[in-house]
Amino acid sequence: MSQSDKSNNTNWTLLFLCWLLVSVSATISIFFSAVLEYQPCVLCWYQRICLFPLILILAAGLFPAFDKSVIKYALPLCIAGGLTAFYHSLLYAGIIPESIQPCSKGVSCTEKYFELFGVISIPMLSFIAFSTLVVLLIILKRRTSE
Repeated sequence: MSQSDKSNNTNWTLLFLCWLLVSVSATISIFFSAVLEYQPCVLCWYQRICLFPLILILAAGLFPAFDKSVIKYALPLCIAGGLTAFYHSLLYAGIIPESIQPCSKGVSCTEKYFELFGVISIPMLSFIAFSTLVVLLIILKRRTSE
């Protein structure tokens, strides 16, 4: 196997990991709202708007062979989703005052539905997922620009 083939296999694997993370995140998001009946707030919807298209975008970059151009479409969505999740996490933690919350109508952005290990909230899970995606996509971008 040539060096180029090994590099392409590694790039494909990294992109597949991104797709897998996005698919699991979207499934968990749908599970929380459809099965557990947790109503998403405004910021949750904004994060979903960034997350759901990534399933198709990243899949398109995987088949029929690895396509590095997918990074330029996926990375902005991941950054936007990550920034929204970061803001949501700060709001949830009480660092940002309630007076500037975007969730004045409907479900509160600070509603405590679920905390993993008593610490990690749904907004924090979203931030971790988007941050991981950004890191993986930047690594992939650097690998393909060489």
